[in-house]
Amino acid sequence: MIKITLPDGSAKEFEAGVLAVDVAKSLSPSLAKKSVVARVNGKLTDLLDPINEDSSIEFVTQESKEAFEVLNHSTAHLLAQAVGRLYKGVYFAIGPAIEEGFYYDFDLGDTKITNDDLPKIEAEMKKIVKENIRITHKMIKKDEALEMMKADPYKTELTEAIEDDYVGFYEQGEHLEICRGPHVTSTAAIKNFKLLNVAGAYWRGDSKNKMLTRIYGTSWFTKEDLDKYLQLLEERKERDHRRIGKEMGIFMFDELVGRGLPMWLPNGFIVRRALCDYIMDKEIALGYKHVMTPSLGNVNLYKTSGHWAHYKDDMFPAMELDDEAYVLRPMNCPHHMVMFRSKLHSYRDLPVRIAEIANDFRYEASGALTGIERTRAFTQNDSHIFCRPDQIAQEFKGVAKLILDVYKDFGFKDYSFRLSLRDPKNTEKYFGNDELWEKSEAELRQVLDEMGVDYYEAEGEAAFYGPKLDVQVKSAVGHDVTLSTIQLDYQLPERFELTYVDQNGQKARPVVIHRAILGSLDRFVAFLIEETKGVFPVWLAPVQVKVIPVNLEHHQEYCDKLCDLFTINNIRFETDYRDEKLGYKIREAQMSKAPYALVIGDKEVENNTVTYRPYGSQEQVTVALDDFINMVKDKIANRS
Repeated sequence: MIKITLPDGSAKEFEAGVLAVDVAKSLSPSLAKKSVVARVNGKLTDLLDPINEDSSIEFVTQESKEAFEVLNHSTAHLLAQAVGRLYKGVYFAIGPAIEEGFYYDFDLGDTKITNDDLPKIEAEMKKIVKENIRITHKMIKKDEALEMMKADPYKTELTEAIEDDYVGFYEQGEHLEICRGPHVTSTAAIKNFKLLNVAGAYWRGDSKNKMLTRIYGTSWFTKEDLDKYLQLLEERKERDHRRIGKEMGIFMFDELVGRGLPMWLPNGFIVRRALCDYIMDKEIALGYKHVMTPSLGNVNLYKTSGHWAHYKDDMFPAMELDDEAYVLRPMNCPHHMVMFRSKLHSYRDLPVRIAEIANDFRYEASGALTGIERTRAFTQNDSHIFCRPDQIAQEFKGVAKLILDVYKDFGFKDYSFRLSLRDPKNTEKYFGNDELWEKSEAELRQVLDEMGVDYYEAEGEAAFYGPKLDVQVKSAVGHDVTLSTIQLDYQLPERFELTYVDQNGQKARPVVIHRAILGSLDRFVAFLIEETKGVFPVWLAPVQVKVIPVNLEHHQEYCDKLCDLFTINNIRFETDYRDEKLGYKIREAQMSKAPYALVIGDKEVENNTVTYRPYGSQEQVTVALDDFINMVKDKIANRS
């Protein structure tokens, strides 16, 4: 007999070899029904795995994130089995669970699969579900596994990479998978799934390898949850910043210019300029000094900062020129360190707050590029605060307050604070010594506790030079987006040998706080587009007023007068003088998402008034011309 310790701390005895599912049944039939896998001695295992020694056990039920991952991993295997039945000569690569579903990569040879083929594959998957095939786990010797997998180059490569003497396999009818698991007990447990789209993906993510066919899908425990998710996907399509940005003339891409290199069109530049003016005005009021530094830097600059050793793979290759090597900068802190170092500072001078709206460049894999949300060239609202150790708490709180003020201005309410720490198990990816890391992490915790801010900790999310506080904003489509960040850094002042003269006349080392409020302007605009569906507030809208004459011959002169007044009062406008029907032009104005559409007819001309229709409303309001101008100016001035 063996003793099984249950989650409540009690224990029961069972015969050695008892299945985890039978332990669940002994406790409650409903628990066994809801359980997806078990956690035995802290390790996730299949419900059909035998337990042969004294153990602790917990049951992972359908409500948990882990259960969702297991279900989707199992559905990926189901997809592979269906593809294997439908297409001959298939090689199977990998099929993991991902955040909202799963994918599987296939080498189909000359066969092409498109989105039109997905219903056929889904139908085959449903047949396999009805067959109720048991999914069983076994461990076999590595040499036997290599023999079994020798016909599939991808599975062979995966098997060869396993360092253990035994390899985990999952058998599902005729389909075999090298896999650690765990999985659901049978194909019958996979009922609510949907294949979403087909894409290309390089094996191992390396463009030097063969392009494989990737099929994405999602799987849920209930039809209701699946339907909700599919509805969310439709909502995301409506909010997709790539589509809306194109329709509104915000930005564009062109292969001739280069992948991941956005070009901001006139409407987009208006939005960017408004955001820059907004954040710079706030920073100036708080004592920041704005600077401009080059987008290039000598490689030695990044060797000094540590980026070359720890960040080189994310940078563009160096350019050899005049016996020097230059690189496009991925961030701005090295330049600002040199700028601070260029003059002598007294303790009375600190804090020194250097800010910049800076262009940066990072080499993102082509598969990761996503509109202006993730690019290879972007602009950061960046700053570095050089302060004394006794000023850390005050400066950190000041930055946090600025972030909260900005979020209030934009109406952001659903956000959380993440304390991003070094991974203690993988310290090689960070530079600096343990003492400074422990000191900076402890100080950030202390400041956050003093502020009374709710936060959670995330190991492995720190910058390579220091811990940071990331603000995770929940988007309208359910994504967690990092918009703002504050980082505490003892490391770069050491590497650049930064000093100030303290009150005793001695040289002392400052501390640096890195901070970004809007973060990447590109990502911020993408976020705003998807939050608002492109319906910007008046102060940010590329076109604030659309002017539409009822009859061009009779009303153009008055419309031109309006436009002159709008120009004088810095109100952005467009006229629609096309020879089209009035109803068509009004609908077009609504589609342009301009906050106000003015319809100018005889009454407006006679009475020196305007009739406006707010965006999204059928209501028409007639007011005196001066009153309208003052109303719009007030909304712009108050950024309301």
